[in-house]
This record gives sequence, structure tokens and C-alpha cells, in this order.
Amino acid sequence: MHMRADDNALARRAADGDGEAFQHLLERHYDTVYRLAYRFTGVRPDAEDLAQDICIALPAKLRSFKGEARFTTWLYRVVVNAARDRHRSGVNAARAHRAYGEMAELARGEATQAARELAWLYDALERIGGDLRETAILVLAEDLSHAQAAEILMVKESTVSWRMHELRKKLKALVDA
Repeated sequence: MHMRADDNALARRAADGDGEAFQHLLERHYDTVYRLAYRFTGVRPDAEDLAQDICIALPAKLRSFKGEARFTTWLYRVVVNAARDRHRSGVNAARAHRAYGEMAELARGEATQAARELAWLYDALERIGGDLRETAILVLAEDLSHAQAAEILMVKESTVSWRMHELRKKLKALVDA
């Protein structure tokens, strides 16, 4: 019965202590949690730790899920906030910078042009940081619309559009430098 239930219904049941509903939510969405955690950390062990921390905290966090947004939007917000908190703490910042540097080094070797460009982009995003980095990951890496990213980041769609414009300017400046 739970497998056919929509995410919002499963989330409400899980918030009420239904372990089976929680298990189904995790089965459906763990890959998304991990993928987004990896995009924010850039390092597999850190992404695994972050995803695990999110999953451990999720039962308590589900109590705050009101169903006003889709569950997936709410879950993206949970992951973004957890990644933001971890990044602010500085735990991942140095490791991520090294990892992106290692990716760039690898890319200089035998990797494809696309891999070199991706490594450069992640390094540039790490240097740019902040709101622009978060917005870029959601829009560029997760392929979300400006409206979807705005809902997750709890800003106006025009703010996401402005951030993407600013990001393009900063990236162009880095390319031209």
C-alpha cells in the first residue's frame, strides 16, 4: 500500500512514526540526497557522511513537513541547508577545494575536454561560493528551472535569474583573467 502512496502522504505517515513509510521514502529518494550532497561537497566520503547525517535527522525533520510544497522540493531544501551548514563550518571547504584541484589535475592528464571543463567549473564555483554556488548547483547540475530553484532556496524566481546572470559575469571574468 505504501509503495503506491504519493510522497506527501508517505511523509505525513513517516512523521507520525510509520517506519515502513519512512523506509519507502528513503528508497525513493536516497539517490537524490546523495547526488545533491556530492554536488555540494565534491568528495565522495563527505557526500556519504552528509547523506547519512541527513537520513539520520530526517525522521525528526519530517515533523516540520507541512505539505505546502512537494516533498521533493522540501527534501532539496533539507539537503541544501545541511550542505550549507557543513560548508560554513569549514569542514568541507578545504577538502572540496583539494578534490576539485585533484579533478583538474586528473583532467589535465587523460580525461576528456568535458571532464576538464567540469573540473574547472567546480573549482570556479568553489571560489565564487555562497548563494551563487548553491543556485548554480541547483540550476546547472540538477537541471532545475529558475522557479524550482527559487522555491527550494526560498527566494523569488527573479533572484535566481539575477544570480545566474551574476554567475555568468563572474565566470566570464575568471575565463578572461
